[in-house]
Amino acid sequence: MSVRTFPIKRRTLLAGSAATLALGAAPAWAAYPDKPIKIIVPWATGGSTDAITRVLAQRLSEGLKQPVIVDNRPGGAGHVGIDQAAKSAPDGYTLAIVELSHVYAPAVVANLPYDMLRDFTPITLVGTSPMVLFTGMGPENADFKTFLKTASTTKGGPPAMANSGTGSISHLVGELFSQETKIKFNMIPYKGGAPAMVDLAAGQVGSYFATLATGSSLMASGKVKALAVTGRKRSDVPILRSLPTMTELGLKNMDVAQWWALVAPATTPLEVTERLRLELLTSMSDFKVVERMSALGVEMKGTSRDQLRGFLRSESERWRTLARNVGLKPQ
Repeated sequence: MSVRTFPIKRRTLLAGSAATLALGAAPAWAAYPDKPIKIIVPWATGGSTDAITRVLAQRLSEGLKQPVIVDNRPGGAGHVGIDQAAKSAPDGYTLAIVELSHVYAPAVVANLPYDMLRDFTPITLVGTSPMVLFTGMGPENADFKTFLKTASTTKGGPPAMANSGTGSISHLVGELFSQETKIKFNMIPYKGGAPAMVDLAAGQVGSYFATLATGSSLMASGKVKALAVTGRKRSDVPILRSLPTMTELGLKNMDVAQWWALVAPATTPLEVTERLRLELLTSMSDFKVVERMSALGVEMKGTSRDQLRGFLRSESERWRTLARNVGLKPQ
């Protein structure tokens, strides 16, 4: 899906403005924004979501003429920050960047304090990225076939596979990979992508499913390598085109893509979310932003609010079913 803009319906805005002016007052949102905006990132600095948000925040602040602050709130496998965003004032000054793991969370997290579909109003999808199978640089990881052979014959217990926290997308993809290959892995949870990648480079774990953004710097420096990507077709992102897909390698059910979307607390005024959405789409069509996102392995995907709402609902249904199928239960 290419980035598109969806203009505000002029008739709706004119009707709203006329009604307000009839009461002798300017609309409350007319001056929006008149102070800094923050985007809550539910992970520590250094991971893919953090990097993507910082690219958007910089360009968005230029368009809105107000500082856009990245507010990292890690914890709870990405759920602490999102819960805080859900409970924030619905005034357009606190947003959140959410991803795949947040819509299937009820299937893996018991007593989740927020509901992704109920407690937020959608703004726009930002982009998608395949998950990359990263490994260390040793000869046992010369290629995908060698990696599988080594993993299936490792002595001393199942080989260690990192993830970004129990119930995270990297955990779910790892479990799906284990199911598809019939290889048992010891799943090691971390508090985000950056520390997991550091331990992968140091040889503390043997593999890790993550986005390109999480592993690009260590891959560029020759400390980790990428063997394959999830999905049915090769990525349009130049740096990923040479990597085979799991489908090419015979794993037909590894059709997985990470994605990111911007949301606001429920009941945030429609005019405010539309102002933000249009500015985000403008930012996402900026050549420099597209170039930087491509370097992170992200394909830009702007949507309408209704399109994002439907997408969140369908992803929730699909992945909650998959979580059950791989044996994950709320914990």
